[in-house]
Amino acid sequence: MILFNQVYIKKGENIVLSDINLELAEGQNFGIIGENGSGKSTLIDAMAGKVFPWKGKIAKPHYSEIELVPRDYGFHRLVGPAYQYYQQRYHAHDSEIGPTLYEVIQNQVMPVGTVDSKSVDLPEPTYEKAWVEEVAEKMNIAHLLDRKVTSLSNGETRRSLIALSLLKKPKVLLLDNPFIGLDQESKLALKNLLEGMKVRLVLVANVDDMPESIDKVIELKAGKLSGVSERPFPKNENSGLKLDFDQELLQYFKTEKPKSESVIKLVNGQVVYGDKPVLQEVNWEVKAGEKWALMGPNGSGKSTLLSLLTGDNPQAYQNELYLFGKRRGSGESIWEIKKRTGYLSPEMHIYFPKNMEVWKVIASGLFDTIGLFKKLSDVDKVALERIIKLLDLGSIENRLLSELSSGEQRLVLLARALVKNPELLLFDEACQNLDYNHMVFIRDLVNELVSKLNKTLIYVTHNVEELPAVINKKILLENGRML
Repeated sequence: MILFNQVYIKKGENIVLSDINLELAEGQNFGIIGENGSGKSTLIDAMAGKVFPWKGKIAKPHYSEIELVPRDYGFHRLVGPAYQYYQQRYHAHDSEIGPTLYEVIQNQVMPVGTVDSKSVDLPEPTYEKAWVEEVAEKMNIAHLLDRKVTSLSNGETRRSLIALSLLKKPKVLLLDNPFIGLDQESKLALKNLLEGMKVRLVLVANVDDMPESIDKVIELKAGKLSGVSERPFPKNENSGLKLDFDQELLQYFKTEKPKSESVIKLVNGQVVYGDKPVLQEVNWEVKAGEKWALMGPNGSGKSTLLSLLTGDNPQAYQNELYLFGKRRGSGESIWEIKKRTGYLSPEMHIYFPKNMEVWKVIASGLFDTIGLFKKLSDVDKVALERIIKLLDLGSIENRLLSELSSGEQRLVLLARALVKNPELLLFDEACQNLDYNHMVFIRDLVNELVSKLNKTLIYVTHNVEELPAVINKKILLENGRML
């Protein structure tokens, strides 16, 4: 049993959860729903003992019986250092840094920088090989055990982290949005797997993703317990999020007539790591002002294709790739490309320093840096003030990024992508991890901004419902090839 008795939890000076009185009875599985910023992740962190009450008490099973599935591999003292920067997975050499998934599972990870593996005494394997293989088979990661963890896609990483927790045989498994980053087929497979688990589940997810094994849902609103419901669970309602643009500000961020008609042109594009082809024979041209959807299942090559366009993948120089009318490798710097491109992705969200004020996060977009290391000029300050006003972020501009909900953080990173007024917008899963209402808000916000500001857009998603209405072209990848 998990029991909350008049619990209050703070982050910094802000109260995130207020007066929570809640009982999660034995033998039942619970879902947690609510809008972004309602306190869902904080509630599940409190159950796991990751955060502690400011007031009130929490009674729960011994820490060895309750397991929170990690959100990424940053928790691991030896794996974490292998993830040094968000472009790393696209570099052929760097993708070989760090341990394999099997080494991580068995806690047989050599320290980063070890040259002679014979001089390192590794501990005995944590689990019996047969048990690892059984769980790996259930989670559909058996074929990934010999892969480097830095080379895994978002969906592959998600499944491997759940497997890592299941190997510990917990009595209670806590999951915070386990479906993010998964294509529809992988999402259905995971949902079916969760439905058949014998372990008790407490799951943060959208109502539509709740497995049949979930008995009740806990609904939070603005940090307070709104109710506990049995099936049929309450559906999402319109939250009243509104779009209200200042026409003068819109004019400031409007793209002038592009210098080149062709923004992107890739001829027989390919990316290969070792002997594994990730992209093959991709021919694609994006003209100025076009709005594209880039779609395909997990591992199809979408993020790798984007990495060629952002300048983060060095194999761009091995391809016949033209960006803004110039061939890559003809003398332009990566910074010239980034200056004309606004980028938003799950990796950006994960790796961005959370202990930074919102205005600094947004201002860093002027220099394409992960953090603010330069003094703002008067011109920079005007651009910053205008994008903050355009997206109505004035009330949170001095708060730390870590104090914001996922939806607010995503809006801040959207402002960061727009602040330099780029010609091309690359949005990779812009609505990932957002509740339904915030997904609709961000989708409609992107739709209005792109159409009104005359931007070229490439939008990556697994969910057709998330596509802005302005999208009128689509490229579909599967196994690294265009269909």
